[in-house]
Amino acid sequence: MTQAHAANRLVLVTGPSGAGRSSAIRALEDMGYEAIDNLPLSLLPRLLDGPVPDKPMALGVDTRNRDFSTNALIEVIDSMGGLSPVPMQVLYLDCSADVLLRRFSETRRRHPLAPAETPDIGIAREFDLLVPIRARADHLIDTSEMSPHDLRTELELWFSARKGSDLSVSVQSFSYKRGLPRGLDMVLDCRFLRNPYWEESLRSLDGRVDAVASYIREDERFEPFRAKVLDLAGLLLPAYKAEGKAYLSIGFGCTGGQHRSVAMAETLAKALAESGWQVSIRHRELERRATEPARQVAGGDALGDDQGVIKR
Repeated sequence: MTQAHAANRLVLVTGPSGAGRSSAIRALEDMGYEAIDNLPLSLLPRLLDGPVPDKPMALGVDTRNRDFSTNALIEVIDSMGGLSPVPMQVLYLDCSADVLLRRFSETRRRHPLAPAETPDIGIAREFDLLVPIRARADHLIDTSEMSPHDLRTELELWFSARKGSDLSVSVQSFSYKRGLPRGLDMVLDCRFLRNPYWEESLRSLDGRVDAVASYIREDERFEPFRAKVLDLAGLLLPAYKAEGKAYLSIGFGCTGGQHRSVAMAETLAKALAESGWQVSIRHRELERRATEPARQVAGGDALGDDQGVIKR
């Protein structure tokens, strides 16, 4: 992807109601995108008529669009992908059903697909409608545990007109007890490494602390694992970049998401940054624990459409 194309990219933003589409559109607009929300699907291809736009565009589409249907949106995606003189990406904002239900309950809003019924019915209907669209997404962001600030940060990583490498790398740590984070391209299991949890003095610390990282490095399997991971990244990242891929998400998992996966994520992120790659790092379980008291005070961390910022 050339720098000119990066500056004139086209992003179609969609996903279930309440997942943060409006927040994403506002964030992209603040990043310099021309934002158009809820334009009828039949009119979207006309946006590509005429000269190439001099700024990137963000188009918001969801089930509330006047002429929305699953087939119609797929046809628009296919036709615009062929007609667009600049790269088009489909950004799908996902969210778990229980979090969406909580957001609708907190705001007391009606679900657009169940205006006279309970929100859970509308959420289920919308999920069914959007299954084929989700499968066509170029980039998926799960906002279940994100505040509007978190979403803005993620969008800036993937969609800002950045200089240098056209490939951005997200490195994440997580606990297998809570399942794999959505949107990962590569998952590496760290549960075979020496576990600091069984060392009393290290149990309450995490993998960002030198004492914990040193304890893990003492495992004779750590260095071969680290070397092979770096070799694999060194092989794949240039290949993905050559193929025009704009992002790559790598996840490290362990039992609790506190020690081994965190240490490995930190190790890889540091090495990639030193090699000149654009890297972001996220520790899902550490972030979750850090924000739990704030969630209890605020009564939630909603990130629904057309809602104000609710602090985590």
